[in-house]
Amino acid sequence: MQIKRSTRCFAILVLVMVPVAVLQAEPVEQTLTEGLVNPGYVDKPAWFANSFLDIREDVNEAASAGKRIILYFYQDGCPYCRKLLETNFALQETENKTREHYEVIAINMWGDREVTGFDAGMTTEKEFAKSLRVMFTPTLLFLDEQGNVTLRVNGYYPPHKFNAALDYGAKYNGVSPTFREYYSALSPLPASGVLHHDATYLSTAAALDQRDGRPLLVLFEQKDCAPCDELHLDILKRPESREQLQRVDVVLLDMWSQSPLRRPDGKTSTIAQWARELNVQYAPSLVFFDAQGIEVFRTEAYLKAFHTQSAIDYVASGAYRNQPSFQRFIAARADALEARGVHVDLMK
Repeated sequence: MQIKRSTRCFAILVLVMVPVAVLQAEPVEQTLTEGLVNPGYVDKPAWFANSFLDIREDVNEAASAGKRIILYFYQDGCPYCRKLLETNFALQETENKTREHYEVIAINMWGDREVTGFDAGMTTEKEFAKSLRVMFTPTLLFLDEQGNVTLRVNGYYPPHKFNAALDYGAKYNGVSPTFREYYSALSPLPASGVLHHDATYLSTAAALDQRDGRPLLVLFEQKDCAPCDELHLDILKRPESREQLQRVDVVLLDMWSQSPLRRPDGKTSTIAQWARELNVQYAPSLVFFDAQGIEVFRTEAYLKAFHTQSAIDYVASGAYRNQPSFQRFIAARADALEARGVHVDLMK
């Protein structure tokens, strides 16, 4: 892509200073001295596109070169963004595949650079991210030659799954097959082959619309799923996780099952049909519902313990009602725990 004009970049440091009781407070923004970069900043690969964020123009230019677009939403200090850039793109196969089929455009989810969106309207990076409901970083939107979203990756995918997403996004339109169907046929990792039920979970025979008013966490999984094994055999066994799980009702479902289920909305369908209606693409997916049976939040990617615990806390505490940004909630929660002397390791 050709650079058409010069721009100046300004770095913004986002500091979240939040007392324990006020996790929804807005961050304080301070401008850094010119020439400095944000703590946690990670250089993006030099081969990422130099874009002026006119998305329709970027799509057309990529199409003329026989490529598609990936919109990469990031934020400074994001450990999963660092892992994507330094682990996934450090693999020659991944870099070559990406460069062959895509132009990658980086967009700061809190940024103020000007963006010309899909409708030719002018906005900013952060408003553009908000309009696309970007709740995680990294989030990657795969666009076809017409600018249609064919695949959405919310969060970090490990290299084997990310490569599968690259292959899928280069070939398919996001409808048939779905990425879930495409990926399930690959079986790239060995797994235990079982679902890890727990005595505290609701029975699949339970009517999910008749509960005690607590939030509901639905774990959509499959038997051949190594990340599901890690979730249950490690992350959810930790004391901090068990404490959070006591605040919600939990049901574990095989996303491919043809068994009937009474859903939170009162309807009855097979589990597989419900998963399709919810557009569940990844195992494990953690989908949260409020007392009225309305979905309020979900996570669909590889998350370590702190982020998993934070997701449960985000819903169980009701913070999602007042703080629409999960990323800001996580930052505030980490700061509050550190202030109490509890060390937070985002990658364990």
